Amino acid sequence: MHRTTLATLISTVSVLATLTAAHAQDLGHYYSDAEIAKNSHPIERTYSPWVDRNLPQRPLFGDTHLHTAQSFDAVSFGTSVTPEDAYRFARGEEITSSTGVRGRLSRPLDFLVVADHAENMGTMGAVKDGLPEVMTDPTVREWHENLKAGGEDAMIPYYAILEAVDKGTGMPDVLSNERLTRSIWEANNAAAEKYNDPGAFTAFIGYEWSSNAGGNNLHRVVMYRDGADKANQMIPYSSFISENPEDLWDWMATYEAETHGQLLAIPHNGNLSNGRMYQDTMYDGSPITPEWAQTRAQWEPLIEATQEKGDGEAHPFLSPNDEFADYETWDKGNLNLSVPKTNEMLEYEYARSALQNGLKIEADVGVNPYQFGMIGSSDAHTGMAAMAEDNFFSKLPHVEPSEERLQA
Repeated sequence: MHRTTLATLISTVSVLATLTAAHAQDLGHYYSDAEIAKNSHPIERTYSPWVDRNLPQRPLFGDTHLHTAQSFDAVSFGTSVTPEDAYRFARGEEITSSTGVRGRLSRPLDFLVVADHAENMGTMGAVKDGLPEVMTDPTVREWHENLKAGGEDAMIPYYAILEAVDKGTGMPDVLSNERLTRSIWEANNAAAEKYNDPGAFTAFIGYEWSSNAGGNNLHRVVMYRDGADKANQMIPYSSFISENPEDLWDWMATYEAETHGQLLAIPHNGNLSNGRMYQDTMYDGSPITPEWAQTRAQWEPLIEATQEKGDGEAHPFLSPNDEFADYETWDKGNLNLSVPKTNEMLEYEYARSALQNGLKIEADVGVNPYQFGMIGSSDAHTGMAAMAEDNFFSKLPHVEPSEERLQA
């Protein structure tokens, strides 16, 4: 099942961002005086800027970054909304939230990406449910009791997994079972197929690659243009295999070569990377090469510049004369707050600086790795893409609408 909405979404953002020719659309031909003079049948001049233009005219609204109960952290926080529930909600149906609150959108979305973490995708649900094949491990049995108890106890497995993600280490072998991961991945994709309605609603397949190198956020949402027939052929690439984005790009290239499918990666929350997201070097600190710059530009034509963990477009230190540069700023440190933020890091975290530095890199190596379009997404872990101020279900279940919800 081909996801044609992706082509429209990417082409629209690409034109606005003046991306590479591969992503741009024909803006129409404007004839010079010389061309008109040479033509035996003079071409009528026109004032209207829309003559000969074929840009998409219909804006599409959706969320490319939503988590459900298939994400390990969402389960620990009490999320019970499934991928099927998430797609139904996005299509305009009423569902009941994880805290028992009925919810519905004021208008349906046009598209949704359920982007659960590749790391332990769905396995915490299996732990909470006491699936026999994972209960053979004593640590997993403890986590099962923690999740059943709820509250602070449920956070114990969350912090254990987060530490493993931060360090790039593995998990108990029973949770690294490829057969289990594949069954969960295929179930997620089946939900996307079920609710995909070409021309009305696009249910994209996707996941989040959650590299936390030393606590520094290098996360990407990997988004498929393909249906389950291709997506099912390879399970998601996890940061437990590698924390290096270059290895993720290699995996994406392998996927496209083997399935003839199409992928893109969307980085997010550079503001929590402590200067690692938009570096002027490669991942290992060596100078950027033309090949590296071209590869990054190929796989990452978009960035998620704003979401619930802070805005990543501009910062007042970098843009002191822009009164809007301090909008929704979160700059205390990296993702796990293990290293405090310093001003020297900021230039390599924010999109506006990345666009400037991309031009400098292009002058040096001939290719601009940071010529991207910008989008905003939710990163909600409630399974509900409800971000409107008068219908806000927030990021996590404990801040969903209620009299007892956590107050900021």
